[in-house]
Amino acid sequence: MPCSNLQTKMASKLSWVLVIFLVLIAGECKQRVDEGCNAQDLMGLTRFKAGIHVDTSGRLVKWIGHNCCQWEGVSCDNKTGRVTEIRLPGFISTNDFIVQTKMVGRLSPSITLLTSLQVIDLGGLIGLAGTIPPLIGYHLTSLRKLYLYGNNLSGPVPESIGKLSRLEELHLHENQLSGSIPASIGRLQNLNRLLLYSNRISGPIPESFANLKNLLTLDLHGNTLSRMIPEKIGALQLLQELDLSDNRLSGKLPFSLTNLTSISVMYLDTNLLEGEIPFPSSSSQMPSLGFLRLHDNRLSGRIESTIGNLVSLQRISLANNRLEGSIPSTLGNLLDLTELYLNGNRLSGQIPRSIGRLSRLMFLSLSNNLIEGLLPHELSSLQNLQALDLSFNRLNLLSVPPWLGQMPSLCRISLAGLGIRGEFPEFFRTTPGQILEIDLSVNHLTGSIPEWLGDLTRLYSLNLSRNSLISTIPDTITNLQNLGVLDLHSNKLTGPVNGVFKIGSGFPQGSLTYVDLSDNNFSGAIEQIGVGLQCRIQHLNLSHNYLTGRLPVSIGRLSSMNTLDLSYNKLGFTLPESLANVSLLEKLKLQRNRFTGEIPNGLVKLKELKELDLSDNLLVGKIPIGKPLSEFPKSCYSGNRGLCGKPLSPCKS
Repeated sequence: MPCSNLQTKMASKLSWVLVIFLVLIAGECKQRVDEGCNAQDLMGLTRFKAGIHVDTSGRLVKWIGHNCCQWEGVSCDNKTGRVTEIRLPGFISTNDFIVQTKMVGRLSPSITLLTSLQVIDLGGLIGLAGTIPPLIGYHLTSLRKLYLYGNNLSGPVPESIGKLSRLEELHLHENQLSGSIPASIGRLQNLNRLLLYSNRISGPIPESFANLKNLLTLDLHGNTLSRMIPEKIGALQLLQELDLSDNRLSGKLPFSLTNLTSISVMYLDTNLLEGEIPFPSSSSQMPSLGFLRLHDNRLSGRIESTIGNLVSLQRISLANNRLEGSIPSTLGNLLDLTELYLNGNRLSGQIPRSIGRLSRLMFLSLSNNLIEGLLPHELSSLQNLQALDLSFNRLNLLSVPPWLGQMPSLCRISLAGLGIRGEFPEFFRTTPGQILEIDLSVNHLTGSIPEWLGDLTRLYSLNLSRNSLISTIPDTITNLQNLGVLDLHSNKLTGPVNGVFKIGSGFPQGSLTYVDLSDNNFSGAIEQIGVGLQCRIQHLNLSHNYLTGRLPVSIGRLSSMNTLDLSYNKLGFTLPESLANVSLLEKLKLQRNRFTGEIPNGLVKLKELKELDLSDNLLVGKIPIGKPLSEFPKSCYSGNRGLCGKPLSPCKS
C-alpha cells in the first residue's frame, strides 16, 4: 500500500477521534452548567440571599434549585461552571423606564466564596448594610469591577482591596464608610475609576495615588479628608475628572496640577485651601480643562493673566476666596465660557471690556467685590446672558443702564447695594415675558411700586428691601402667579397686606415660599393669611408694622412654615388653637402686641420650636406644661403680668 494512502487514512481516523472528543467535552461542559453551579459558589449565593430580608425587585425569590448559573443576575463561565458575575443593581430598565428597586439586609461575607468573580454590581440598592468583607482582596483576585455604591454600608475600606490587581472600577460612593483611605489602593495599576464620594472617610489622600497611571476618574468629594493634596498628583497623565470638593483639605494647590494634560473637570471647591492659584504658563498645559471650581476656599493673590491659556474653559468659579487685584482682560480669550463666578472676593479695578467678547456667556457673577467705574457698554453684546449679578460693588451706577432691557436672554438681574437712585427702573417694562428674578435691594429707590409690575408674569423672586419706596402694594401683584420670594422689608410702604396672600392662587398649594414685609407702615387686618392656598410658605415676617385685628384660625393651614414673625404690631385677641398645626415651626415671634387670653395648650406639640418670644402682651394663665415651652428662658414670657408657671413663678392655687 502506498505510504500516501496510509497517511490519508490515519489522518481521517484522527480527525474523527478529535471530533468525537470535542463533542464529548462540549456535552460535559453543557451538562455541568445544566446540572448546577459550583457547590462553593452555590453556598456563597445562598448565604447572600439569606442575609436579604426585603427585595422589592423580586429577583431573589426566583433563586431556587441548585442551578445558580440560571438565576437572574448571575453569570457563569461555560467551561468551568464557576460564577463570574453578580449583577443586581438597584436601577432596572423596563419598557423604556428606569425603576428604582431596593434590597434591605446585610452584605454577607460569604460573597468571598465565589472566588472566580469578575464583576459585582450591587449598586444603588439603598438598604444594603454591613461592611465590605475585610478579606475581599485575598479571595476575589479575578475581580475587575466592584459596584457597591448607593447603599448603607459602614466601616472602613479594607486594606486588602489593594490586592485586587485586576480591578478596573471601584465604586463605593454614597455609603456610610469611615476610616481612612488605604494606601494599598495605590497598587491597583489597572484602576480606571475610583469613586468614594459621599461617605464619612477622613484622613489624608494617600501619596501612593500617584502610582495610578491608568486612572481616568478620581472622585472623593463629600467626605472629611484633610491635610494637603499630594504634590505628585500631577503624575496622573490620563486623569480626566478630579473631584476633591467638600472636604477639609488644606495647604497650597500643588503646582503639578498644571501637568494634568488630559484633565477636563477639576472640582476642588469647599475646602480650606490657601495660597495662589497655579494657572498654566501656556495653552499646551491643561488644554482640555472645561470645568474648574475653586470656590469657597481661602485662596489669595491675583488672578493671573495666564488664565487666558485655559482656552477650553466653559465654567469657572473662583467665588468666595480672598483674591485681589483687577480682573484680567485675558478672560476675553475664553470664547467657550458659559459661566463665570468671581463673587465674594476683594477684586478691584474696572470690569474689562473684553468680557463683551464672551458671546456664549450665560451666567456672570461679580458681586461682593471692590469693583469700580462704569458698567461697560460692551456687556450689551452678551446676547446669551441669562443671569447678571453685580451687587455690592463700588460701581458708578446711579441709574440702571437702559441697554440692559435690550439683552434678549437676561432673566435674572441682581444690582443690590450699588447706590441706584430714582424710581423703579422703567426698562423692566420692556421685557415683561422673560424676567424671573429682580434684586434691587439696599439702594436709594423712591416713589411707588409700579402697577405694570403685574405684567412680569414669570417673576419668581422680587427683592426691593431696604429702599425708600412709598405708597401701597399694587393690586396687580396678584397677577404674579409664579412668585415664590417677595422681600419688601425696610421701606415706607403703607396700606393693607391681604393682597399678597392671593398670589399663586392658581396653584394647588400656592407659589409663595418666602414673604418679608417687615419694617414698613402697613396697617389693617391679616385675616387672609391661610385663607387661600399658601401651603408652601416657609418664612413669613410682618413685624414692625401697624397691623391690627386677630391672628386668624386659618394660620394653621400653613403647614410648611418654619418662621413666623408678627412682632411689634397691634394685633390682639386670643391666640388660635390652630397655631399648633404648624408642626414644622422653628421660630415664633409675637412680642410687643396685644394678645390676650391663655397660651393654647396645643403649642406643646411644636416639637421643632427653637426660638419663641411672647413677651410684652396681655397673656394670662398657666404656661402649658411640657417641652419645648417650659424650656425657654423667662425673657420669652416677660411683660405678661398674668402669666405663671415654669419658667416663671409658680401659679397660685
